[in-house]
Amino acid sequence: MNYSCLPNEDDTLKGSTRMSTTVGMDIDHLSADEMPAIRERILSKKDELGLLMLEESARGGGYHLVFARKSELSQEENLKWASELISVAYDSGAKDITRVFFTTSGNELIYLDDAIFELEEVLGTDDTAFLKKDAAVACQNKFKGIAYKDIIAEFWRRTGGVPNTGERNKRLHQLAANLRSICDDSEEWLLALMPNLGLPDHEMRSIIHSACKEPTKGSRLMDQIVAALATSTYDTIDTDDQQLSIINSQLSIKKLPQGVKDSVAAVGPELAMPIITAVCPCIGALATGVKLDVHGRVRGLNLISYIVGEFASRKGDIDPVVDAWMSEVSAMDEMYQQQEDEYRRKKRASKNKKEQPEELKLPVRYIALNNTVANLAERLANVEGKHAFSFTPEADTVAQKWRSAMSDFSVLLRQSYDGSRYDREAKSAEAVNVHIKHLLWNVVMCGTPDALYRVVTNYTDGFQSRIALSQTPDNTYAKLEDKPYVLTDRQTERIQQVAHLLPLMAGEVVLQKLETRGRAWLEKIRLEAMMNDDRVKARERFRTCVTAQRMVCCLMLCKVCEQLIQKHGLNGAETQLKQKPYLWKEMLQKTQTPAMLDMYDVIADQLLDSALYYFRDRIENAYRSRDYAAGNSRSRRSKNDTIYERLDVQFSFDQAMQFSVAIKGADVTRNSVQQMLKNWRKQGLVSLTDDGGYRKVS
Repeated sequence: MNYSCLPNEDDTLKGSTRMSTTVGMDIDHLSADEMPAIRERILSKKDELGLLMLEESARGGGYHLVFARKSELSQEENLKWASELISVAYDSGAKDITRVFFTTSGNELIYLDDAIFELEEVLGTDDTAFLKKDAAVACQNKFKGIAYKDIIAEFWRRTGGVPNTGERNKRLHQLAANLRSICDDSEEWLLALMPNLGLPDHEMRSIIHSACKEPTKGSRLMDQIVAALATSTYDTIDTDDQQLSIINSQLSIKKLPQGVKDSVAAVGPELAMPIITAVCPCIGALATGVKLDVHGRVRGLNLISYIVGEFASRKGDIDPVVDAWMSEVSAMDEMYQQQEDEYRRKKRASKNKKEQPEELKLPVRYIALNNTVANLAERLANVEGKHAFSFTPEADTVAQKWRSAMSDFSVLLRQSYDGSRYDREAKSAEAVNVHIKHLLWNVVMCGTPDALYRVVTNYTDGFQSRIALSQTPDNTYAKLEDKPYVLTDRQTERIQQVAHLLPLMAGEVVLQKLETRGRAWLEKIRLEAMMNDDRVKARERFRTCVTAQRMVCCLMLCKVCEQLIQKHGLNGAETQLKQKPYLWKEMLQKTQTPAMLDMYDVIADQLLDSALYYFRDRIENAYRSRDYAAGNSRSRRSKNDTIYERLDVQFSFDQAMQFSVAIKGADVTRNSVQQMLKNWRKQGLVSLTDDGGYRKVS
């Protein structure tokens, strides 16, 4: 077993630099008389030590112990600290983070805490991580709206890359000497921001102190870096692939759980967000018993996704991944469909006979979208309170089949997103009559942009806002991959392991940290929208927040499955979930880690951006008139482009009118500007001045 590092992407340990949140410690060469006293000393200090595991060496005369890592200390410093605490020497030959311990049998196991199996990367240990020691400093992690970590990454790129061991002190000194110019020459600030590249705290302090002692001067290189990043990253983004590359850079693929990570690996990182958007409805349908409390309303993980891409944009790579997730459901449905085929054969054979075969109502859950309203309603009524699921690689199937009944399709999906009641009645005894208390139906569609507009034809009924949209990157001029991404047998197996465990979870959960993050995101978007008088964005945020919380909950459920499989194996994990019905809830609370919560922001921002890209103009035109044929040029404004930010601290109504016209167009009315200013006053953004003008408050 290895406790001090996380493996590389290919599961090897050699060369790994990713430290885990735990440290493995080897104690050897103890006499028989020393063993009991040291054992009791370790156990007596287990809380102070953060003890997670203690076992006796198989050959005797020593112990293996695992404790919680102090992130501000290096691997060897952690070992020294623990050694001093328990007053026993550690094996100095076992201080590398990739050191492997051969785990002994249960007879030698003395102490074990389940937290040892929660695998996370500790912040501040690899070449790109950053120390977060001082909360007051950590909150100042941007300069002119640019993250310091991006500035440092660009500095390394321009100066020869991240330094190797032999040059790191010299190069870190250069970084500190340049970075100080945008850190107020603060040594504590630099210590919190700079990567340590494996150096202990006292060496970092010495390097930074030396750099700050040099005569004060500006840094032309740092000025160039800030200017370049401000232009390329934080101003208007004109192309879709630039936008998508930023999204994927924000998404920490390494931290994705089993099954989801394998799904991304099967299609490649460029399709990370589309594949996550596609598999979350699968996960939500499989975890059909799980209900999440969002804003005080408890609902299932009901999700509708549409993956948008031009033809030949690799949307088809998503198909086998979805099939892998739904393979168990498909296998059961195949059995049911064979029974239905047999029933139809008997029905035809007994057409003119008095005795007729009994009609079957089988719970087929994987439902084809190439269907009629009546057949679909009947299928949805027969799923026995579980989620139904539908997938189409060609959304035009929906547009053509439901062309005359698109409103019925929209109603079904809207009610399925809310998990609300669905009724269908007909006078004829032969016609389909259904009464579904809670309609549960997750749907994934893939198609071109024009097919999207044939599926979503009404922009004011709420259907569009319930769809999770994600766009495939523009591969028009991309080279053909030497080794195209394919779903491997190993990836399929890992996906199916998680998919097998998800149906065993049932119950209601409140994820308070996720809810808090969602509310913070909502407030951020509310203020951004208000500052720019952007009513479409302000309205889109509501359901985007709900959808993003449901998607992140899906990822967290997969994380729980991953931890159970790692600890108990697949069969053992299944046994644990059956014997301990509330175990998954307890584990789910612990998956609300900073890394997982950060994924919420990335997903929510992407969903909102995609919705505005495809539907902003159509929504605005729909509210103004019945002419929906509007253009869809993509635009992304930074905070400094809003009406509010462009105005001076003190401004007049005419100036507010002028900037509103400049940003929103010539059809802006005086009434709309007056309402905007009224909203700003009500929210405390501006106050009236004595001369009838306005002054910014915040």
